[in-house]
Amino acid sequence: MDKSTHFFGNSVFGQLISMIPSNIITKSVSQCNSDYYTKRFCTKDHLVSMLFCAFAKCSSLREVSGAMLGLSGKTKHFQLEHIPYRSTLSDANANRDAQVFCNIYNLLLRQYGYVLSDSRIKDVIDKQIEIFDSTTMSLFKDILSCVGRKPKSGKSKGGIKMHTIINVDERVPKMIWFSSAATNDHVLLNKLVCDSNTIYVFDKGYNDYKAFEKFCTHNTGFVTRIKDNAVYDCIDENEIDASIHSGVKQDAIIELTVKDKDGHRKLRLRKVRFYDRELKREFEFLTNLHDMRPDMVAAIYKLRWQIELLFKQLKQNFPLKYFLGDNENAIKIQIYCALICNLLMAVIQKTLKRSWGFSNLVSFCKIHLFNYLHLLNFLENPDKDWRKVQCKLEQLALF
Repeated sequence: MDKSTHFFGNSVFGQLISMIPSNIITKSVSQCNSDYYTKRFCTKDHLVSMLFCAFAKCSSLREVSGAMLGLSGKTKHFQLEHIPYRSTLSDANANRDAQVFCNIYNLLLRQYGYVLSDSRIKDVIDKQIEIFDSTTMSLFKDILSCVGRKPKSGKSKGGIKMHTIINVDERVPKMIWFSSAATNDHVLLNKLVCDSNTIYVFDKGYNDYKAFEKFCTHNTGFVTRIKDNAVYDCIDENEIDASIHSGVKQDAIIELTVKDKDGHRKLRLRKVRFYDRELKREFEFLTNLHDMRPDMVAAIYKLRWQIELLFKQLKQNFPLKYFLGDNENAIKIQIYCALICNLLMAVIQKTLKRSWGFSNLVSFCKIHLFNYLHLLNFLENPDKDWRKVQCKLEQLALF
């Protein structure tokens, strides 16, 4: 029988690690000085170990170190110089600054941006749409203060909130910022860069009239939902053309009151009322895009669902329920490494001509993590060798 055409001299895990150029790791280490006073377990070893944790879905330090010790003598192909003991990995998670992993992620995103980017939406609207939201991960220990009432026992779990911005045409995080779960989402509004070529999309939990005024001042577009208890005056009603989607029920110009220490000011915005036939419910959108079709405003807000799918994708496919450390730095490192894995999988999914579901792709890599398969070739045509064998068996059966 012929050898498999998918056999390769490097394991699947080794091929995944090779997608991270060495110069990116070197540059990040230099920027953060993360190998200062490190004798053996350097940043690259730490990164490879934590990526193994994410791909193999390990839930404890013992599981990571034990599994990697079992690979002793077979680690060169995935560029691991020193296998970590449990205490070594624990100390590294606690003491090595998580910023170095953040830098590696950002440089990887820049490296593979051309693969991930899909400019079809930008070509239609002629502006970059950015979506932002946050997701909370509960922790078993009170590491970061969590939201909600305290139970009768007086003990409460901790929680970390991950504030995220994504480009609508990339579908991987562009910016990540962490806070305690009790931190209000509004703090993210202060970190946004206003740009006349950008439209921000977010849910009504971020309603802040002073931020809306800032967006208008800097000609930055936004689309959100208006709060049910919002107080405003209806100034004018725009005529709804016959070519507009029939789901548009109202297109109005409204005035809100912005209050701060300097007094009260009026802010003029646009409110679009839209009936969604699929969900059988009505939505009211708030925007400063006065020249855009009202049905396009509704379509832009619908794109916000992509960030919810991203959060679901991360939590379902990578170990973000059980953290390997009981300190803030270790938790951030594990999240950044999960984001790196998510980015690598997104690049592979985008590269393949054959359609693969993201979860199926991650599961396949987990099962074959240390098998010597040519990953891309196999994923393009996984049953090629099986068909070849079946054909030979049929030929032999004729004799």
